[in-house]
Amino acid sequence: MFDVFYDLDDLEIKWALRLNCFLNGLFVCDMGSRMSKIFFFDLDGTLLTSEKKITDKTMDALRRFTDAGNHFCINTGRAIDSAKAVYEGIGLDFKGSFLCGSNGTEIYSVDEGKYVYKTGVPLELVEPILNLADEYGVHCHTYNETHIVSRHDGECMNYYRRVIKTPLIVTDDVMKELSAPPSKMIAIELHDHDKQERFRKALADMVGDKLTLLYSNPYYMEIFPSEAGKGSAVRRLADILGIPVENTYAAGDEQNDISMIEAAGCGIAMINGTDIVKAAADVITTYDNNHDGLAEFILGAM
Repeated sequence: MFDVFYDLDDLEIKWALRLNCFLNGLFVCDMGSRMSKIFFFDLDGTLLTSEKKITDKTMDALRRFTDAGNHFCINTGRAIDSAKAVYEGIGLDFKGSFLCGSNGTEIYSVDEGKYVYKTGVPLELVEPILNLADEYGVHCHTYNETHIVSRHDGECMNYYRRVIKTPLIVTDDVMKELSAPPSKMIAIELHDHDKQERFRKALADMVGDKLTLLYSNPYYMEIFPSEAGKGSAVRRLADILGIPVENTYAAGDEQNDISMIEAAGCGIAMINGTDIVKAAADVITTYDNNHDGLAEFILGAM
């Protein structure tokens, strides 16, 4: 892994980023290429500060990147309604923006106001998963188009909804609230990770290769269709837009970001990210998410 040092002007930054990716085995596009590019961003711990904001310097870099005809994409474990709330709440309005939600199960065009791709957890698996979670004493909930849908309220749900402001339905009959396969499910355990792991292994035995189970942080285990994932969203959206893989960039900090970091032409790990994310990345930021860690990389991708 090679580090980039950014006491540089914009042109030097471009060459430093591209050289860094090249040295890590990537074939990057020619500097003079007019073909548009796309940059995929995780939210928490990556694009957003610990106060859930984007700094002025990073916002300016994003504006310059998108004004040059490139695409901005939030690629998050959050559902689309939550991603939209972040996009609008922090004042983002970049032309050609997309939102990839629920770990790649949903892709939404902000300009068109519609989904360009959508899949979900098969309906026939939802109730068995909830039953298994209850058996292991692990909180688990899912989503419909407008609400979080859960059998249980309480400590785990309260913790989750500190940040996620999606309305909540608590009901014994979750299936009655679902008219289509939900984008994902999530299991939460705040105190006993070993219990969460026992549930994960039992669930893996039950669903086989139909679903992917991975952690987005130490407390949250994401449950979503195996054909999805953040990496699949990178490849799928690039294909929809006709953008070659070498013109894709992705940045993240947690386990569920690894697939998009590996899928992108240049995968970037936050210095505040986990060790397994850093090991998967082509480059690592010099600064963390609270100190404009991505600003130089955004400018370097232009």
